[in-house]
Amino acid sequence: MDIGDLKDLLSRVRKGKVSLEEALRHLKDLPYKDIGFARVDSHRALRCGFPEVIFCQGKTPQQVVAIARQIIKGKGDLLATRADEKIYQAVLKEFPEAKYHESARAITIKRSTRRPTKGLILVVTAGTSDIPVAEEARVAAELMGNRVEALYDVGVAGIHRLLGHRGLLTQARVIVVVAGMEGAL
Repeated sequence: MDIGDLKDLLSRVRKGKVSLEEALRHLKDLPYKDIGFARVDSHRALRCGFPEVIFCQGKTPQQVVAIARQIIKGKGDLLATRADEKIYQAVLKEFPEAKYHESARAITIKRSTRRPTKGLILVVTAGTSDIPVAEEARVAAELMGNRVEALYDVGVAGIHRLLGHRGLLTQARVIVVVAGMEGAL
């Protein structure tokens, strides 16, 4: 549930289209839904503006699908990280609109209609081994409605490779730097 869902529910109660008891049934699982092996945060979007993210590592495909069902009820978006092909296939079987971002090891489902944000997020890596983490950040930021550009392999003891992109660096409102073994960035 996000702020729009809550406003809609309260409006329907006010207009008499939904009974108080029915509204309470919708709200009874707040702030989380216990599905046995996990407690899915059903209020994350309301509190933070984006639903809970599924960290897939260590979970079975069936667990990921069960959690995903709870997160994307209605019009919610889904971001699942550290996902492999087996988990993606299980999610895809349940949700045909799911997309797999192989280099990010992320699964996304886009259902909301977020207005694009102002400004630019720049994702920068020092070396090529940093790209998977950077791609995860890029995919997440784009799913949240941001315009994102990437500069990869611009560090690792070669600051001149980064400074050649001064224009882009000054345009960015946010810069995400992934630099696992880098000293200059």
